[in-house]
Amino acid sequence: MARGADRRPEGMSVKTKRVAAIDCGTNSVRLLIADISGDELTDVERRMEIVRLGQDVDRTGRLAPEALERTFTAMRGYAKLIREHAPDGPVPVRVVATSATRDAANRADFVSGVRDVFGVEPEVVTGDEEARLSFTGATRGLARAGAEAETPCLVVDIGGGSTEFVVGSRSVEGALSVDIGCVRLTERHLRDDPPSATTVEAAVADIEAAMDRVEESVPVRTARTLVGLAGSVTTVAGIALDLPAYDPARIHHSRIPAERVHEVSARLLRMTHDERAAIPVMHPGRVDVIGAGALILDRIVRRYGFSEVVVSEHDILDGIAWSLA
Repeated sequence: MARGADRRPEGMSVKTKRVAAIDCGTNSVRLLIADISGDELTDVERRMEIVRLGQDVDRTGRLAPEALERTFTAMRGYAKLIREHAPDGPVPVRVVATSATRDAANRADFVSGVRDVFGVEPEVVTGDEEARLSFTGATRGLARAGAEAETPCLVVDIGGGSTEFVVGSRSVEGALSVDIGCVRLTERHLRDDPPSATTVEAAVADIEAAMDRVEESVPVRTARTLVGLAGSVTTVAGIALDLPAYDPARIHHSRIPAERVHEVSARLLRMTHDERAAIPVMHPGRVDVIGAGALILDRIVRRYGFSEVVVSEHDILDGIAWSLA
């Protein structure tokens, strides 16, 4: 997914800093090249490739050779883009890896490959750091964009291997990363097409157990606004909005009522693979895992009684970029 070419304005202030952020998750690897000036972050390039780095990690504890190669291929393309968008010389690059890499016994193979591609050491961040980066990326632009949210906010970043729960207002008041994600739950439970009621119940039990752990250390019950991040949430939003195609501008800061979240989640879990693939906003790489992602969002909305979810296209990737400022 790309957003235009190099849009560096003429006479751009010398205080503007161009940065490159790479987020390598369980399901996708993403790139953001951005210009940061004061409190403004302007996209230069924003890209995403589904690489499924976390393929079978939950079962084997290792990154599969073919998954590593898919990831490195995408990264080599990103490195080329970064060079093309560096008119004034090299830009600072930060590569962050999350759940799948944290869990892998052979993560040294990943670290070595990333170093070869970008010339920098990837950071295999903790779940807490992942949560804090997601919170920064999601909330920094809310007020400026006219999407004021009643605070504290609960920010949930539903990834492939984990989900981050973060509560805060101007700063983080509590955060926890738990091992429930759309890829992990699909591989564990939702392997039928469509999933059976029994497997859905097993997935729900995992989600509820994870939220029990969250409530022990994060003040989720104090939150007044739910902000949802990442591809599962944005895809659910696109379906709820009945969009004819995926449109980030329409999805970003949309407000999806709880009733629509419940309807979309239930519908996705009843559908076959081919039926999900035919949904206009569906990325091909999300077809087999979107049911699990929607289910996680649905259970969060139900458990904490939110009337809606504010959807953000800005997430950990933007938080990584801000960290380079």
